[in-house]
Amino acid sequence: MGISEESVRHVAGLSKLEFKDEEIAHFTEQMGAILDMVEQLNSVDTTGVPVTTHGVVLKNVMRPDVAEPGTDRDLLFKNVKTEDHGMIQVPAILDNEVEGA
Repeated sequence: MGISEESVRHVAGLSKLEFKDEEIAHFTEQMGAILDMVEQLNSVDTTGVPVTTHGVVLKNVMRPDVAEPGTDRDLLFKNVKTEDHGMIQVPAILDNEVEGA
């Protein structure tokens, strides 16, 4: 299967690449050889060969998402110094501890 210099120029234009005429001729030859090698794959008998969509066997390693009871709120707040509406209140760390920072 051959490829024309016009096709190589077209692809180069789509890629926004500029080549000299001798480079176009060289790439045309190389791309033709590559396409010929790929064309050889059509002659290989793949009957009974499973489709390979990925070279590595993929396995889900994540655990199932199952709801579990959380820790009792009273136990969690046992050592909390100050709380506000059921939330742990901590000192501000930005803008010199000014509220609303």
